[in-house]
Amino acid sequence: MKISVIGSGGVGGFFGALMARSGHEVLFVARGGHLDAIRTNGL
Repeated sequence: MKISVIGSGGVGGFFGALMARSGHEVLFVARGGHLDAIRTNGL
């Protein structure tokens, strides 16, 4: 299943990561400070 997570903050990042680990194709959309943090530290 293809899933988009709009807003990859704490909740969206957590559930998106669970779905990705389950084998789903997940696209994360983030901006601002969340995007910088994800680029620097990963999810």
